[in-house]
Amino acid sequence: MEDDLVSEDDFLLLSEKEFHDAVKINNTGKMQELIKKGVDIKAKNKVDRKALHWAAGAGNEQALRLLLDLDTEVDERDIFGMNALLLASWFGHLNILQILVSCGAKLNCENKDGLSMLHCAAQRGHIRVLEFIMEDLEDICLDRMDKSGKTALHLAAEHGQLEVVEYLIGMGCSHGLKDKEENTAMHLAVKRGHTEVLHKILETGVDVDERNIRQQTALHIAAEHGWQDLAEMMLISGMNLNLTDKQGKSCLEVAARGNHVILVDMIIKADRFYKWEKDHMESDQDSWVGRPLSFKQDHQPETQHLRSVVWTLATKHLCRGEWKILAQQWDFSDAHIRAIEQQWTGMKSFKEHGHRMLLIWLHGVGVAGENPIKGLYEGLVEISRTDLAECIRQKANAETSSPKMCSAM
Repeated sequence: MEDDLVSEDDFLLLSEKEFHDAVKINNTGKMQELIKKGVDIKAKNKVDRKALHWAAGAGNEQALRLLLDLDTEVDERDIFGMNALLLASWFGHLNILQILVSCGAKLNCENKDGLSMLHCAAQRGHIRVLEFIMEDLEDICLDRMDKSGKTALHLAAEHGQLEVVEYLIGMGCSHGLKDKEENTAMHLAVKRGHTEVLHKILETGVDVDERNIRQQTALHIAAEHGWQDLAEMMLISGMNLNLTDKQGKSCLEVAARGNHVILVDMIIKADRFYKWEKDHMESDQDSWVGRPLSFKQDHQPETQHLRSVVWTLATKHLCRGEWKILAQQWDFSDAHIRAIEQQWTGMKSFKEHGHRMLLIWLHGVGVAGENPIKGLYEGLVEISRTDLAECIRQKANAETSSPKMCSAM
């Protein structure tokens, strides 16, 4: 058999390449045939990967056992720092991992990025491998960091491995550790948009106001990307909305700059809600705790009529600038008004701005349990639009729930 190099850019002879290929498909017959012909079973390719690496990575138990009878150097690494143990962990082959451990493979090994077998299994979501590592092996550090400062929890959160996150939290991992870029697991989950992972992390009671290397909170990150579900979780958690990033921007300003209109409105609703809650904490009213809370757009059938009323008011009756006067009357801050006004849809943007402001106000009225028709009437009177106020009052008295109300205004 001719046994030249496979190619100029590889280090394997043809027979060695054939041996590697046999290992990859668990063809032990072909392997034994080549072994009898004297093939070098420890031969490495151009990335320093030998047959044992392929067997471990592919999960080929028969090929692995055959190799282990002839190659006891189980800890050798390829150019990426991956050895058989790490490859088995990365690809989730529990049986291979158990065999290698029983053969004396080093448990504290890591690749060039500092990933241990715990990191590998966590990032890839291999829960059974994790259970074996944590419950059957000794001296495994749950919060061990790789070279970027990430723990297994960081990696699982970053890659959306919910089951792994749940397992690691249950095992008692630290929730608030930061990597070298000041990211907690919470930040990484938000950056990648992993909603369920974020929900699980928030259940641990982590500090939601923690900031990373750009001084961003998790809400800043959600606002930057326009992720409404993630933002909703952060807003409901009651985080500090006044924190600014390295550029001095609040999460509201970040959302407005990105033209994430719905998210802007959600943040304003939350800001107004928490100010209202603070003002009423000492009152005799029932606490809001335990009651359903949402800052998303309202699509409830029971509020459809009121939403129609404010849409007609904003788009057909309020003049340019009146929505801002009304907003100030209802204690919208200058920051709130600027954020709403940043949206530009043309010369008649003020109509959309007014509609958004009224819907935000309507959310607050619903939270406070106030009469929205009474609130609209009083607000319009204050800005000298008694005509509209009287129209609303008369129609409300005639038929509060009638859809004809808005069309007759």
